[in-house]
Amino acid sequence: MKEELDFRHIIRLDSELNQIQDYDLLLERILLEARKVVKADAGSIYITVPTEEDEEGTEKLAIRYSQNDTIQKNLPPGQKMIYSIFSVLINEKSISGYCALKKTLINEPDMYNISKEAPYSFNSSFDAITGYKTVSSLTIPLIATDKRVIGVIQVLNSKDKDGNNVPFSADDEIVLNHFALNASAVLQRAYLTRMMILRMIKMSELRDPKETGTHVKRVAGYSVEIYDRWAYHHKIPTDEKEKFRDILKISSMLHDIGKVAIPDAILKKPARFTPEEYMIMQNHTTFGANLFSDANEPVDILARDIALSHHENWDGTGYPGWIATQPQETENTNSETKPRGKEREEIPLGGRIVAIADVYDALCSKRVYKEPWAEKDVLEEMRKLSGSKFDPELIDVFFEILPNIKQIQNQNPEDA
Repeated sequence: MKEELDFRHIIRLDSELNQIQDYDLLLERILLEARKVVKADAGSIYITVPTEEDEEGTEKLAIRYSQNDTIQKNLPPGQKMIYSIFSVLINEKSISGYCALKKTLINEPDMYNISKEAPYSFNSSFDAITGYKTVSSLTIPLIATDKRVIGVIQVLNSKDKDGNNVPFSADDEIVLNHFALNASAVLQRAYLTRMMILRMIKMSELRDPKETGTHVKRVAGYSVEIYDRWAYHHKIPTDEKEKFRDILKISSMLHDIGKVAIPDAILKKPARFTPEEYMIMQNHTTFGANLFSDANEPVDILARDIALSHHENWDGTGYPGWIATQPQETENTNSETKPRGKEREEIPLGGRIVAIADVYDALCSKRVYKEPWAEKDVLEEMRKLSGSKFDPELIDVFFEILPNIKQIQNQNPEDA
């Protein structure tokens, strides 16, 4: 009966996972649901990436998400767990590496008493640092339709009905194997979506060297973290939060796509713009919004709103202001016949969030006309702009989640 109920739950999950469009958020959800179906207290999900030139082998596993209910319960409400970012080579030395190498499931009932005949070993350094005791583990590869290993799920510490650590069962192996097969399929679909977006970004990068894939990944990551904490404070229902964070992650990556229509002489200028050049540069917001002028899907509508509004200021001094981007709209001008800047909640939530994420990342990054600012100076500037450029509530949220912001920076370095 337990196994039958587990499979009914997985069938429902198949439909839910197929509705998630963003690759990273899908990875996070897959790990969460994998832990649920086998009642695991903790776990990690890895993706397969190329190795560096000085590393052994051609591929390695990079951790993307890690979850731990025991550690999470000890954190303040709304705060997310910060986890170590690391990678392991796909070889026989680690459990996850061996799992990927041999494309096989590994069930270890006691990580501290692994058979001496096993080629792999357990690195207990995480347990030593956190005080968390890893006991049982179940590790399974995510295999694409062409038989490539695209990642690995590792769940830890199976719990019985009384909360005691127990080994993962043979039934758990069957259930997780079925789940992994379906998770691999939806991951491939989401990966294709991500690659299409990154190719669009690559097109922008050919025109504007500042618009790199790592920049937009960081901006998107920051944006979701800001929204998550804002949604927690506003008690947004889970279903609504999950849907918005999914389309926000994708839409925010396209915030500057309109720069493809800006002349090279301005876009690639290694110095500050003249007032006339700055006016032309501002048009990238409307150019970007016009790419989604026929938007019907939620992700396209949000992408249009973000492209248009991420340079609006909380005090109404931003751009492009109230201009017509749809046939049914009319311009709202001030006394100088210029579009009136949107202010406060007139600016869509997505635009207000991405404004913070984009400026923070720009200040932290090297540009042809500037060196990266010191972290202290960046944070002082963000605080100073609260209430003028930025929504003050969202700036407070930004500072609440600063450790998560730094983690995203570490995951997506500029030279990656």
